Amino acid sequence: MTLQAYDLAPDFTLASDTHPAVSLKDFRGHKVVLYFYPKDDTPGCTREACDFRDATSRLLVHGIRVLGISKDTPARHQKFRDKYQLTFPLLSDENGDVCESYNVIDKKSLFGKTIFGINRSTFLIDENGVIQAIWRKVKVAGHVDEILKQIKKIEGQT
Repeated sequence: MTLQAYDLAPDFTLASDTHPAVSLKDFRGHKVVLYFYPKDDTPGCTREACDFRDATSRLLVHGIRVLGISKDTPARHQKFRDKYQLTFPLLSDENGDVCESYNVIDKKSLFGKTIFGINRSTFLIDENGVIQAIWRKVKVAGHVDEILKQIKKIEGQT
């Protein structure tokens, strides 16, 4: 079943680059931008992570916490986080269970081969764990601004 806006976000507990276990429920009371990305330290994923890093203050004004998820290991996440001074946790879904529950795994073509990989996706989750907006097949350029625009719309701002 594909998740939609106003569905309850599936809870999870994953290892991160800094903590042995991070659960979505730990962020109840805060809005969360949960973004799924294919791989640490690749051009698009680096740009996306740095865009979220650079927007930290603009997101915090709205009470938003950012969580990134990929299938990379916690050790690889730590190197990526340190290299780019990222300001939010990167969670490791090595077996892909959380990616499956959020329906972000898709067929991709890579050098003529068909593989299954993470489709860049973002979920805006409210303080009660309800999905308020979903972006699938995200284009990195301008994505953070799209999220902020949606947040302001939800909050009744212009």
